[in-house]
Amino acid sequence: MFIYKLLGFVLILFVGCKLSSRFQYYAKFTFFLLGTAISALIFPYPSLLFYPIRDYRIGLLSAWGFRKTVNLLGLKYEVRGIENLDRNEGGVIVVAPHQSGIDLAVTAYLWPIIGRGVVIIKRLLLYAFPFGIGVWLCGTLFIDRNNKEGALSLLKMQLEAIQKRFNKIVIFPEGTRSQDGTILPFKKGAFHLAIDSQSMVQPVVVSRYHFLSSKEKRFGEGKIIISILPAIQCKGMTKDDVSDLTNSTKLLMDKHFAEISKETKAYS
Repeated sequence: MFIYKLLGFVLILFVGCKLSSRFQYYAKFTFFLLGTAISALIFPYPSLLFYPIRDYRIGLLSAWGFRKTVNLLGLKYEVRGIENLDRNEGGVIVVAPHQSGIDLAVTAYLWPIIGRGVVIIKRLLLYAFPFGIGVWLCGTLFIDRNNKEGALSLLKMQLEAIQKRFNKIVIFPEGTRSQDGTILPFKKGAFHLAIDSQSMVQPVVVSRYHFLSSKEKRFGEGKIIISILPAIQCKGMTKDDVSDLTNSTKLLMDKHFAEISKETKAYS
């Protein structure tokens, strides 16, 4: 009896997605939330048998689950520029744009290849059960953007981790998601951290999500290019260089965003 109910439910979802783009939009996001919740809640625990709590390697199984979830939604990812990564020598501030909640998949694709990854996200997500627990276990840092002093203090605590343990700090510098298909102005926290630690900024550009529109309630199939650009060396820079570093990084990413977004438009 259960099998028949399950098959009936799957059939309803299939037909509903074919008949209504709005139904498909909500059904896909529901599937995405369920898939990521399972990956975040269940997948980290086997890794605890081998690695300590808050170790980045605990997130490897969850990242695999996140990747499989978005693949089942009809999304194909291509990662370019892996040769621009240096897993072993020196810490890096990885900056990437923020378009949607499914940006989690971008982190999932970066996780196995960047080395000692640490993601910095807004504190509110710590209380998003079960996602918050799962990402906390793998060392994610949560900042309160309304508390600038506290946020800066937390970032400064990472200086030693960047300099001595070669951590790769992943930050979404826009602070909020873009709704119009552009990269929003960057906040300067990531670039302060890069200069304070005398490390590098690694720009990661993600093509526009042509397949997704919250306004039109559309969630189709598509291709996403994740392009890892060459790292920008910050040794010798001072506080006076923060604005120039922020602006030049933004201009570089804007140009590359436009280029790869043209490529992926045909897939949506």
